[in-house]
Amino acid sequence: MADFRVIEVKQSVFADNDRKADELRARLRREGTFLLNLMSSPGSGKTTTLLRTIEALAGELSIAVMEADIDSDVDARTIAGAGVRSIQLHTGGMCHLDAYMTEQGLDALRAEDPAPVDLAILENVGNLVCPAEFDTGASANAMILSVPEGDDKPLKYPLMFSVCDVVLINKIDALPIFDTFSMDRVRENIARRNPAAQVIPICAKTGEGIDVWVEWLRERVAAWKSGA
Repeated sequence: MADFRVIEVKQSVFADNDRKADELRARLRREGTFLLNLMSSPGSGKTTTLLRTIEALAGELSIAVMEADIDSDVDARTIAGAGVRSIQLHTGGMCHLDAYMTEQGLDALRAEDPAPVDLAILENVGNLVCPAEFDTGASANAMILSVPEGDDKPLKYPLMFSVCDVVLINKIDALPIFDTFSMDRVRENIARRNPAAQVIPICAKTGEGIDVWVEWLRERVAAWKSGA
């Protein structure tokens, strides 16, 4: 048989992206911008949670949002309607964003308005697999798990939960309906994957728990801007 070379393409792609992500984080640190990468499955309530977050921080932090999707600009229009700088990122069929795509989004935001941004939020593509594989250059990773999805998701999608700094358990108003969902069990399952992850129960619809989430975010933004 003829000799041939085997090239580890996946490893090469990830290594290159990781270098770009570190460069992007250094740039964001210099600019005083905290970048939050928000991930979840479709329908978990990302956009509603974002609207609640924007409302709670209005007048306190300058905020910009990058909405990632395979197609459409529905979410970007929704966020723009709340009076926040927003841009839609189309992934061309890919189910994730990487550091290069994120940098393009940040550059586009700056081209539209060069004013400083305290908090940039990346609403990643709705998916519990691909987005977790790529470092976007974010200052912190957050994800939303909604009650109807079930408390077993940390066991089924371990990487997603292992890379997150905070997990928001959304739609807690539905707990009486989805009575097989156990808050104690989901906390245990998350801790098995990531003992350091903070778990915050919320209801984006009613606003319950949003104050705890916003305080978590406020503290991280302050620490990032101070260089801590």
